[in-house]
Amino acid sequence: MSENTTEKTGPVDAEPIRVLVVDDQELFRRGLVMLLGVEPAIEVVGEAGDGIEGTNLAASAAPDVVLLDVRMPKRSGIEACVAIKEVVPSAKIIMLTVSDEEADLYEAVKSGAAGYLLKDSSIEEVAQAIRVVADGQSLISPSMAVKLIDEFKQMSKPERDQVPGLRLTERELEVLRLVAKGLNNREIARQLFISENTVKNHVRNILEKLQLHSRMEAVMYAVREKLLDIP
Repeated sequence: MSENTTEKTGPVDAEPIRVLVVDDQELFRRGLVMLLGVEPAIEVVGEAGDGIEGTNLAASAAPDVVLLDVRMPKRSGIEACVAIKEVVPSAKIIMLTVSDEEADLYEAVKSGAAGYLLKDSSIEEVAQAIRVVADGQSLISPSMAVKLIDEFKQMSKPERDQVPGLRLTERELEVLRLVAKGLNNREIARQLFISENTVKNHVRNILEKLQLHSRMEAVMYAVREKLLDIP
């Protein structure tokens, strides 16, 4: 049994996902840190009790994933999300909060969050969310996905026509509809009977065509421009 961590012996992830936890509720934060500490392939590299401390710690620790509460003193989770993305652009942000308000969810998406989970999620769901966003995907609680689609529909202007030249293929529209329902790449691949790599390629093409930066932004844009027929 070798302890040499510098060698990569295959496709198995050699490096753990580095996670920073930022939450002003100390009891919740410490419990989460403890539980994540025993999850395979996840390493907690720090914890902070407010948005400013969290941003400073992110700059020094350079985590792969940051768990952020929405409502915090000194600097809110939304503000911290923006600040952390500026100092560590590669970091993926997951909002982990008690807030199920559409406005908070929408602001989180606009601020660059890749995930949005409620605090009643199980530790298994949180760990899975960390792995999913670290892999470049987006993830939100199913109950919040419905609210996000509702928010997008409110933004939709019926009188607007589709922007010419930004036509997606039928397959890309299928993928986008499933992304809008909150499915991850593996679930989309299973439903469309294609490989995960093919799904990733479709998502990449969608983002390039729409000149956007994230899956959630793509859904937001598509609903606003009436590219999706979401009831």
